[in-house]
Amino acid sequence: MRISAGRLDFKELNKRVKAAPGNVEIEECYGQRFIGSGLSGKTVIINGTPGNALGAYLDGATIIVNGNAQDAVGDTMNDGRIIVDGSAGDALGYAMRGGRIFVRGSAGYRTGIHMKQYQEKKPVIVVGGRVGSFLGEYLAGGLIVVLGLAGESESQSAPVGNFTGTGMHGGLLFIRTEQALENLPAQVWAQDAKSTDLEIIVPYVNEFAEYFKMDAAEILQGRFQVLRPNAKNPYHQLYTAN
Repeated sequence: MRISAGRLDFKELNKRVKAAPGNVEIEECYGQRFIGSGLSGKTVIINGTPGNALGAYLDGATIIVNGNAQDAVGDTMNDGRIIVDGSAGDALGYAMRGGRIFVRGSAGYRTGIHMKQYQEKKPVIVVGGRVGSFLGEYLAGGLIVVLGLAGESESQSAPVGNFTGTGMHGGLLFIRTEQALENLPAQVWAQDAKSTDLEIIVPYVNEFAEYFKMDAAEILQGRFQVLRPNAKNPYHQLYTAN
C-alpha cells in the first residue's frame, strides 16, 4: 500500500500505516513523528525525512528510510529492524532493548544511551560514519559499532565525541579508527579488538554492508578498538576532568 504523507499530520499518517493490511510505502514524508510506533508484522518504506521517535517501541516490524531521520529513532525499541540510508539525529536507540538499527551515515549525541539486554534480547546499533558525544552513556547491555567510514582518512580524530561510555556498566562498544581514543571516562577500558572480539561483530557488519552495498571484508580490515565496562569504577568521575 502506498501512502502520500504530504500534509497529513502525524496522527492521521500513523493511523493509516497501522490500518494498512500489509506493507506500506510512504511518499512525501515531511517530519511526521512517531511513524511505526509499536508496529509489528509489516515493512514500512519511507521516502523523505521522518520526524522524531521513528519506530518508538517497535515490536518486530522493519522500517527502511530512504533519506535522513531525526531524533530518538528506535526509542525503547523491542524488536525488528530500522535501516536509515542517510544520517540520524540525537538519542539514536534510546533505552533500546531489542532489535537492530543500521545507519549508513552519521548519528548525533547520546547514541545508544541506556541500552539494555535481557536473555535472548540483544539490541544492536551500527553507524557507518561518526557519532556525537555521550556514545553509550549508561550502557547496560547490547552492542554498538561505529565504523568511521565518512572521510576517516582525512580526519585527525576518532569518530566519536566526548564522554564515550560514561556510566557504562554492560554491553560492548566497537569503534573502527586508527586514531587514539582520548579522554575516556573511568567507567570503560579500551583495547585493540582481537580476532575473537571481531567475531562478535562480523554478522552485523555483513548485514550493514548488504543493506548499503558496501564491502564488509574491506570494512573489517580496519583497526577496531573495543570498549568494555570497568566494574571497579562504575560511577567514578562521570563528567569532570582530573
